[in-house]
Amino acid sequence: MRQLIHVFTTFLAVISIVTLHIIPTSAGELTKDPILRIETEMHTSSIYRMSIDRENRYLVTGTADKTVRVWELSTGRLIKVLRPPIAVGIEGWIWTVAISPDGETVACSGWTKAAEPHFNIYLFDRESGKLVRRITGFPDAVNYLTYSRDGRFLVATLKSKGIRIYRTSDYSLVSEDKDYGSESRWADFDINGRLVTTSYDGFIRLYDKSFKQIEKRKAPGGNIPHAASFSPDGSRIAIGFNDSQEVNVLSGKDLSHLYTQTVGIGNPRGVCWSSDGRFLYASNGGLRGPFVIRKWADEGRGRYSNIHAGKNRPYDGRSMIDCILPLRNGGIVFVNHAPSFGILDKNDKLVLYKGPSTAFYGGDPGGLLISHDGSTIQFGFDGINKSPARFSIINRQMDLIGFGFSVTQPESLSPPISFAEGMDITDWQVSFKPKLNGEPLKLTENEVCFSRAITPDRKNFLLGTSHFLRLFDNNGNERWRIPVHIARAVNISGNGKFVVAALQDGTIRWYRTDNGKELLAFFPHNDKKRWVAWTPSGYYDASPGAEELIGWHINNGKDREADFFSVSRFRGIYYRPEVVAKVLDTLNENEAVRLANEETGKKTQDVSIHKILPPIVTIISPKDEVEVKTVEITLKFTVRSPSGEPVTGIKILIDGRPFSPQRGTPLPGQEKDAREMKVIIPEKDSEVSVIAENRYAVSEPATVRLKWRGESGLLMSKTVDGALRQSVEFVIKPKLYILAIGVSEYEDKGLKLGFASKDAKDFTDTMLKQKGGLYRDVVAKLLTDNKATRDEILDGLDWITKETTSKDVAMVFLAGHGVNDPGGIYYFLPVNANTEKLKRTGIAFSDIKNTVVSLAGKTILFVDTCHSGNVMGTRRGVADINMVVNELASAENGAVVFSSSTGRQYSIEDAAWKNGAFTKALVEGVNGEADYKRTGKITINMLDLYISEKVKELTKGKQTPTTAKPNTVPDFPVALKR
Repeated sequence: MRQLIHVFTTFLAVISIVTLHIIPTSAGELTKDPILRIETEMHTSSIYRMSIDRENRYLVTGTADKTVRVWELSTGRLIKVLRPPIAVGIEGWIWTVAISPDGETVACSGWTKAAEPHFNIYLFDRESGKLVRRITGFPDAVNYLTYSRDGRFLVATLKSKGIRIYRTSDYSLVSEDKDYGSESRWADFDINGRLVTTSYDGFIRLYDKSFKQIEKRKAPGGNIPHAASFSPDGSRIAIGFNDSQEVNVLSGKDLSHLYTQTVGIGNPRGVCWSSDGRFLYASNGGLRGPFVIRKWADEGRGRYSNIHAGKNRPYDGRSMIDCILPLRNGGIVFVNHAPSFGILDKNDKLVLYKGPSTAFYGGDPGGLLISHDGSTIQFGFDGINKSPARFSIINRQMDLIGFGFSVTQPESLSPPISFAEGMDITDWQVSFKPKLNGEPLKLTENEVCFSRAITPDRKNFLLGTSHFLRLFDNNGNERWRIPVHIARAVNISGNGKFVVAALQDGTIRWYRTDNGKELLAFFPHNDKKRWVAWTPSGYYDASPGAEELIGWHINNGKDREADFFSVSRFRGIYYRPEVVAKVLDTLNENEAVRLANEETGKKTQDVSIHKILPPIVTIISPKDEVEVKTVEITLKFTVRSPSGEPVTGIKILIDGRPFSPQRGTPLPGQEKDAREMKVIIPEKDSEVSVIAENRYAVSEPATVRLKWRGESGLLMSKTVDGALRQSVEFVIKPKLYILAIGVSEYEDKGLKLGFASKDAKDFTDTMLKQKGGLYRDVVAKLLTDNKATRDEILDGLDWITKETTSKDVAMVFLAGHGVNDPGGIYYFLPVNANTEKLKRTGIAFSDIKNTVVSLAGKTILFVDTCHSGNVMGTRRGVADINMVVNELASAENGAVVFSSSTGRQYSIEDAAWKNGAFTKALVEGVNGEADYKRTGKITINMLDLYISEKVKELTKGKQTPTTAKPNTVPDFPVALKR
């Protein structure tokens, strides 16, 4: 055990940032090919570095996931994602970030060669996200960046060749020191402009404000000084180590030793002082411990307390806190490897915590289970055996295992084969030197083995390491290797065709055993609801609300920020669940596409992604979070068309719903793509979004948040000549319009259901009770059984479209059967539907979508159309509800969609409830059970949580309801507790 801990401690040191395996890249042009990336609105790789501005408005983070993220520090809200140029492999890994004290400029660097011989620092404008400058010519990677307190200088510490200092007025080089015996990992300025640096050569260096070295001393207490922090007055310097549990405090004048504290909870890789200098903080170095920060009183001389900072995850180094910074009003902000970040206030209370979006597959490398044919896997979200879940590619379904019951067992799932006669694999777990029959296997320097599996024929074995997947034969000869980033667990299917690896970025990937070629990737979000699976070419399948989790990164050259487009922008071409389902059968993506096309009648559109890229919108003004006092604002924005296709339409959204402005006019003196529009906003905090479209695709929404500071009751109305005027009136409550449709007694008796019509009536009756509460009036049209004909339903859709105004709320409730035709088009079945003549007798998805797009007010759909004939003794209708939900809930359509189930699950109804499980939970939630916060109001998010948990409880995990809400739609109340 002691040896294992020693190896792991060593691993933590070498795995950190720059010592990861480097894949050589050659000089030349950056790829223009689209690169598929994960996007979860959180980093998917460990956070090593962060930076905050002087006023503590912004937090900036950057990681090996090749993004830099700007957060609103007070709330943890993601404001902007900055995207430098990247390539496949290591190019674009961000190891360090710095924001200028005024919060205007963000610097980042790492393995950032941009296909050149030398490394670069990228400088971004924080507000616009534009890449405004590139500092180049670095002989080695940049480890650390920081601005001087006055913002006049930027220092870069290097993996070798010392440090460089730049003047920020023009970012010219003003000083450098190459006399370093190893890499430099940290630097800090004091209030007078003096600079201190650490180096793995063991020395601390102190420079005056002219950057002349005035002292160089061997660090006491350890051989590898890592972090350094000046006290607020510059009189002391705290040093943290990568190889010692001591924190040493040195004189800020001459680096003489003043006093020492022992952390006792791991190596203190992060240190800082409180903003008033009264307290000294040091972070832990990981190991098995929790997220702990130690705090000493009396300027670091006094007694200590341990502060738990976040949620624990298993033994893997993710608990390491590498960087902590003081906040101006007391307390600190920290980042760690989870990845996550948080804020501790001056009383050591955790007031903000932003946790990881990725699952963690460590803890048990034998816990990744797989079916014989490779189509079903079992994994854990928090360590392989914690929060277990199963995913079936064929059934398009992820099931959680728990909730006090067990789900139906799938075919037998097997752990990796660990033993074969004549193949003794030892010293492989968290090891630099795995062995076969006592002989070391050749790995690269600092490569750590985490997992292993033997092929079913016992002729080969697989190692999963920090750098590669490696397949060896039984003599130890390497057959193939492919680069990965930390293969936490591996397995091989019983038929021997597939290698499956669970990786550090939260993905699980399938590869061909014979040649290592990737076939499929799967990403389950850590919310344990959303998932997406995709092929190397980007054909994908996704659960409701999960399309935004992956997208295409497009480089725009070395000196411009990259573009990013979620796969939802290309749904019409790349949403192909039938292709995803066939990849493992064919072992060939092209063959899977061919077979899927034959079955569905679809044709693959042979078109370059560059040709079908949507426009890109940037809002110039008003600025995000600006205060407004009038309901009329002037919206200024630019629209860029990377594909060259002309823009065919502009849509303005207010809190996610469409607003109809006058046609946008060009801005004089601005670039040709600049426009402005007059927009009317509500008398409350609101979000304004702009969407542009061309003939191929719709843009990602550009959004600003506006803070209302005007007088209550001010409304805008038009005079006879059309001019806007203000008047003082009472703010009127919204009106609620409901179209509820439920079909149980189908004319086709084989489609009969038990409670669909009752579900529609019970929902309507429940919402009618909201009259005089949240809504000034509730008007409902209920269509059940013989009234729910195709014509009546179409008339109902037309009715709710005409009645709903921008100040109203519209709800559409559908209960009955839904099916897809062979071409994938979804139909809701009215009472008189003929499944052999769907186009003429069904309600096509296009009719539902057109209604959603046309509705002026907030729009909520409740869809319960995946009933199983097996449950009620009748035929079943199979519906791809995932596609329906994702399209309706996209930003351009703007609906909130509650779906009773996901994938190929069936919606369950039971005589004991006299309802379907979904409606029973929905009605209970609206009547008050969803009021978790005891505020008297039930919001979208609260209702989502209650329905999700209640339906799982009622159905013993057999049914998983989902909710999809566009990012442009804020959470809002839908009912008052009655």
